[in-house]
Amino acid sequence: MASPDLYFSCDIEADGPIPGPYSMLSFGFSVAGSYDGAVFTHRHPFEKTYYAELKPISDAFEPEALAVSGLDRENLKINGRDPAEAMTDAAAWVREVAREAGAFPVFAAYPLGFDWMWMYHYFVQYAEGGSPFGFSRCLDMKSLYAARGRTQIRDAVKAKMPRGLLSGRRHTHNALDDAVEQAELLQNLMTWDGARAR
Repeated sequence: MASPDLYFSCDIEADGPIPGPYSMLSFGFSVAGSYDGAVFTHRHPFEKTYYAELKPISDAFEPEALAVSGLDRENLKINGRDPAEAMTDAAAWVREVAREAGAFPVFAAYPLGFDWMWMYHYFVQYAEGGSPFGFSRCLDMKSLYAARGRTQIRDAVKAKMPRGLLSGRRHTHNALDDAVEQAELLQNLMTWDGARAR
């Protein structure tokens, strides 16, 4: 029997729109559960987590983007983790958690495009061994909701989702808090029969 997928819910905070010219300042992972193609098995979202705050990689930043997280760039220049050390450690953590579960690690985010762009860039650029998720082992919760809920992507927003799908946690813009919140959303989506619900 093939190994199941193990979903790592991820959220990041950055000081601009794209990696390279701007910096990822923090990221968080929460393991949501596993899926063997038939059954989704929940994991408590605090059981396996990872969080890091990083040193900026450039002097450029957009004040509006920085204000979202409330992180202090000047403090991170001194106390943030070196990106190479943090990304190598995070990649090793992902691989070890997946190995312990006998599963393939899958990156999950809502929406995927933004968080994956940053994490994949940083893993490839800084982590020894590159991305633990390869170049495409990822799941977009927004697309999953649109497909199961039979709605358009433009309407696949939390404000229009059934209340029962959403986490009861507040969206704080702390990367770990939000990764946990998204892990609970993913758990609900993976066991939701959207078509039947309609």
